[in-house]
Amino acid sequence: MNCKKLNNSSVDKKKRLKHAVNKMNHKSKSIHDILPLDLIHRILLLVPIRHLARLRCVSKLWCSLISDPDFVELHFHHSPAATNACFFMKTDIVADLVYIDDNDASQKEVCPPFQKKPPSYFVVVGSCRGFILLHRHPHFLVVWNPLTGSSKRISYSHIVHRSKPPGYGRIAYRVYLHGFGYDASQDDYLLLVAWSDCKGQYHLYCFSLRTNSWINIDAAVPNRLGFLCWHSGGLFFNGAVHWVPFDLRDYRDAIIIFDLMEMTFSTISAPEQLSSSYTSLALLGGCLSLYSCKDDCYNTDIWVMKEYKVHSSWTLYQIPCKYFRPLCLSSNKDIIGRGYTSCGKTGYFIYNVRGDLLKHFKDLCCQHPRRKPIIVYTESLLPLPSDIKDKDNKNKMKKEIRHQVHHKYF
Repeated sequence: MNCKKLNNSSVDKKKRLKHAVNKMNHKSKSIHDILPLDLIHRILLLVPIRHLARLRCVSKLWCSLISDPDFVELHFHHSPAATNACFFMKTDIVADLVYIDDNDASQKEVCPPFQKKPPSYFVVVGSCRGFILLHRHPHFLVVWNPLTGSSKRISYSHIVHRSKPPGYGRIAYRVYLHGFGYDASQDDYLLLVAWSDCKGQYHLYCFSLRTNSWINIDAAVPNRLGFLCWHSGGLFFNGAVHWVPFDLRDYRDAIIIFDLMEMTFSTISAPEQLSSSYTSLALLGGCLSLYSCKDDCYNTDIWVMKEYKVHSSWTLYQIPCKYFRPLCLSSNKDIIGRGYTSCGKTGYFIYNVRGDLLKHFKDLCCQHPRRKPIIVYTESLLPLPSDIKDKDNKNKMKKEIRHQVHHKYF
């Protein structure tokens, strides 16, 4: 009788142990055991970029997948969940990121990679593929990805000194134009700096992030081109950097363009009816746009070039908001922007193309629209060429160390 009980007890223990093992095996199954990697890849392409950045912490496999340059490039170009953010310097060392869509808006502070010792007054002068270009007087640039934290500091004081005319004891000059863009043919980010020296001669230099070097392209500057009254920061679009003057005196050749692949200048004429007061550039729904506002008027004219470089495609929209700065289009194709109305309301607004006010985001703090330069950029996890090189060098070093250890002990 006792032997029978002992045997039954032993059988019960084995059953319980088997159940516990099965339960542990079931719990240890990861998502990779349930879903194929290809399906995970497709799902991650649908995830908004801000959440995707956090998902790198889920596992080593996910971190490797999300950080893969091919995946990052694919997500940037083809993900339906692309995120546009508005960026401006709030103080000398703190910036604001503003996210706005049809019914949602949020704002957060970020700290650019500056030395926190004053004075460190930086101005935002461009954006490209998730990176922001900031300039500090007199000869200092920072390329920075707010989402990944990747950054690069670039000084150009040496090229300014090099271009000083002989016989001049001091450098009397002013930097007038900056540009930042991407040359897809070379997979390279390019920075442009242009200025006029004390003799009135124009200089143009281009910095390659891939080669980490400056090249002089003074020869590309047309003789009739002057930089004096142009917006310092250029708008990157369609493989080229675009600039427009503050005060548009002649609609012909109003927009100057520098093609980053061909390294050549060209121009686009503005619409003949464009207001001549405070003209600036924007990118709305993938179309080059001009906007302007007269000081004595509470309307902002927005001209959208529906077909690039086709003069007859300029289309006018009027927004009843003073100094309205169009930022981007909502998912419903309405115009999101910053400005202030005749009723004294200041902040971020959504207008439809007929000029009807659809929404005022009251919870977002907003300084005077003309005080702080603001840019719109598409967030990304894209790396700088220097980041890829550093990663390749680290991997190469790890392999060499493993190889040395293997030969030493085996």
